[in-house]
Amino acid sequence: MSFPRCRALVAAIVVLVFSIPILAQPKAPSIRLAVDATQAARKIFHATLTIPATPGTLTLYYPKWIPGEHAPDGPIVDLAGLKFTGNGQTLNWRRDLLDMFTINVEVPAGVTSVEASLDYLSPAAERGFSGAASATARMTVVSFNQVLLYPKGWPADQITYTASLRLPPGWQFGSALPVASHSGDEIQFKPASLYTLVDSPVIAGEYLKVVPLSPAGEYPTHEMDIAADSAAALDAPQDVWQQYRNLVAQAYALFGARHYRDYHFLYSLSDHVAHFGLEHHESDDSRVGERGLTDPSERKLVAGLLPHEYVHSWNGKYRRPADLTTPDYEQPMVTTMLWVYEGLTSYLGDVLTARSGLWTPQDYRDALASIGAELDHRPGRTWRDLQDTNDAAQLLYFSSEAWDSWRRGTDFYDEGVLDWLWADVIIRQQTHNQKSLNDFCKLFYAGATPQPGQAPMVKPYTFDELVNALNQIAPYDWRGFWHERLTSKAAHAPLGGIEGSGWRVVYTDTPSAMSKLSEQERKAINAEYSVGLLLRDDGTVVDTVHGGLAAEAGIGPGMKVIAVNSRKFTPEVWHDALKATKTASGPLQLLVENTDYFTTYSLNYHGGEMYPHLERAANQPDLLSEIIKALPAR
Repeated sequence: MSFPRCRALVAAIVVLVFSIPILAQPKAPSIRLAVDATQAARKIFHATLTIPATPGTLTLYYPKWIPGEHAPDGPIVDLAGLKFTGNGQTLNWRRDLLDMFTINVEVPAGVTSVEASLDYLSPAAERGFSGAASATARMTVVSFNQVLLYPKGWPADQITYTASLRLPPGWQFGSALPVASHSGDEIQFKPASLYTLVDSPVIAGEYLKVVPLSPAGEYPTHEMDIAADSAAALDAPQDVWQQYRNLVAQAYALFGARHYRDYHFLYSLSDHVAHFGLEHHESDDSRVGERGLTDPSERKLVAGLLPHEYVHSWNGKYRRPADLTTPDYEQPMVTTMLWVYEGLTSYLGDVLTARSGLWTPQDYRDALASIGAELDHRPGRTWRDLQDTNDAAQLLYFSSEAWDSWRRGTDFYDEGVLDWLWADVIIRQQTHNQKSLNDFCKLFYAGATPQPGQAPMVKPYTFDELVNALNQIAPYDWRGFWHERLTSKAAHAPLGGIEGSGWRVVYTDTPSAMSKLSEQERKAINAEYSVGLLLRDDGTVVDTVHGGLAAEAGIGPGMKVIAVNSRKFTPEVWHDALKATKTASGPLQLLVENTDYFTTYSLNYHGGEMYPHLERAANQPDLLSEIIKALPAR
């Protein structure tokens, strides 16, 4: 059979094109990184890098946008001692004048690789995320983004790093980063992409405990790697370890899939590091006080931290909003869908905290009541909608506690709990309890477990894909529902989920166990729901509820209550006076200091103390108790 003339001509051209040698594409760089953490107790880390180079300008980046922190907060101010050499010759470099995270190195002829050396000065300041205090005399967390540079022009998942780490003598470590060898205090890691390296911190310390959370021989494996400032801090009751085993099992029952090769809960117990949680695909970096495992009260207050970060392995790392899926750490992240990334994670994390036994059902209800009450007394809702708290996240993460009720902060976390509870309730109502958000999780986060040696994958999504998935579970106007939730400027919190689940928020003069513990831990007095004041236990005003009694009287953040009803302020005096307002005929009198001046304010209040609780709503099914009930193990 012969081709028509035109087809024969096209065929000849195709043969000709494919017979021309294809120009070789530049090979993605492979970089060696050696980190010396032997002076972690001094809070200084040394690093050297060997970076392929060609003559001309070598442009290097210091990681700027840190995944999970949703902000350009890479701690470049703590980068010091930066030097470059090539063939033994010192090389000139200069910072880009418009982007402080960009370094341009002049590479002379004949140089094929550049040796870089740098120091990272780990801060002692405890406020912040991974760039804040991360080292003590007995432990540290090494975040690789803080001790490296990477070349321009390549996505993070294409640049290969072969990393090594030296620890102080006798220190042990834990990490999800695959290990090639471990000899003495030196660890050699297997080659990994820059993406995997930055996503795999190392916890290390003199006092380190490894707690297996998986049955022997199960793949993937799970473990807790816990470093503390003392051996005693690691001596938690045995039932605590079982609750974390329950967490692993309940997460699997919820999602029906795992997208990691193994998972490491990296848990720091110290009063001298920043306290926060940061998600990674195959681990987390979670930090609480030294007695966070051994003291029952502290353990209860921080119980939701590890479940939250663990949920992020599915929601945030495996499935991620497309606008947050950037090719490297230089490109800005667009945070418009943190109401899913963080909000849904907050909801599911709290649910798993209850399902695993880390919280009792009453603990869960008390925590939910506090969220509902706090957001219901946030007048900033009338000017800043929930969407703007997402859009401005990179600013709001670093805002002050002062004026929080009027400014609003990163409310997409807690408001996400209320909104996604509401969505869960709608699904249950629409399907007559045949389906729930559990079914959405199995659908939306489905996928295969990576094989050993295979890096985890990221599967981005859009708002439309999210809405379509919800509609597959329960047809509903989900687009309209989320539009209303995100753009509403209603003065009150979205309590439809609580009320639809058979409960309601009420206020009494008796604090819940969770409220009492929270005040003790924060060294604070929460009178936001009575006179509209949030105080430290020394009388300092942290915030006033905009439009509340105290604010209308003229009291503002930064002032200090010196006396209550003519008596010197103490927490006990405050509580007694506020209780007495229910029967007192006169106003509550507060002597307040403001920048060396003293003023007496009269608050005409007679309601006593006010603390939030959940109360069962009559004649409604109790969906909330069903939601937090443990799922059958898979």
